[in-house]
Amino acid sequence: MLPIAPMDVRAGFCAIVGLPNVGKSTLLNRLLGRRLVAVSSKPQTTRDRIIGVHTFEMTDGGKAQIAYVDTPGVQDGHGPLRRYMQRAAVMSAADADVVLMLVDATYKAGRMPDRLAADDTRALADASKDHPIIIALNKIDRVEKPELFPVMEAWGAHLPGADIVPISAETGEGTAELEQLIAKALPIAPLLFPEDAYTDRTPQFIAQEIIREQLYHQLGKELPYASAVLVEEWTERKGELVIGAVIIVERDSQKPIVVGKSGNRIRELGIAGRAALAETFGKPVHLTLFVKVQEEWSRTEQELAKLGYVPNVGDRK
Repeated sequence: MLPIAPMDVRAGFCAIVGLPNVGKSTLLNRLLGRRLVAVSSKPQTTRDRIIGVHTFEMTDGGKAQIAYVDTPGVQDGHGPLRRYMQRAAVMSAADADVVLMLVDATYKAGRMPDRLAADDTRALADASKDHPIIIALNKIDRVEKPELFPVMEAWGAHLPGADIVPISAETGEGTAELEQLIAKALPIAPLLFPEDAYTDRTPQFIAQEIIREQLYHQLGKELPYASAVLVEEWTERKGELVIGAVIIVERDSQKPIVVGKSGNRIRELGIAGRAALAETFGKPVHLTLFVKVQEEWSRTEQELAKLGYVPNVGDRK
């Protein structure tokens, strides 16, 4: 078979940006058709820049490969971890070929374009302005349609000529149309990744995200903000994955919250985590979880780096 000519392909990076808890990770998982990143209703679930790759046929017959960059929600905050997340979002937008601005259509205080002029979002708006921008109004399954019209008009006036797409990342409504619009805005270029690639991250990183997602589901509001997951053991044997992971908290008082009475909570977390990991990797999983106190890990650059939170240097190498 002859290789695909570069002129037949559109390929590039699309940064998914927006405020916290607008559904960026839910949308990425929906577009990829698989669980890649942690999803919860708790703001700032996403902490890092994560690439999800989707290669598909366009409606005009061409081929597209979109490297989606899932980013943390932008907001002001003190401490190295919050600064790290803010930088990840802004730098991803600055380096993208297309910026997808995801807006929570149900959030009246944050769904209008003037929200971008606030102190915590101004850097993101500045980083995005030199690229094609597509606005996606998410969670339309929870909003009456007449309520959407003034929001769409406001964005149309703010960004004349920009595509504004109502979607539901949860149900999938409008997401196929959105992806076609993103693809058309990408440059004509050869594929950036192998056709069967779906992320630039390691299986270990994906496992950490899945375990962290289960933490959010199991603990909810009780979950300490400064908690992290680190996979320390990864072995494949006889068709089974053996994973040993450490859940890291900052204070002694937080450890019993994760462990639970008589170890019940971490036991339930292990059961849910094994099921989710087995579904993701398509094989049985033996999962062992430990809880470790690492004081003030989120407050120093050195400790952040040990857990994989290293400064971004852009998406293109």
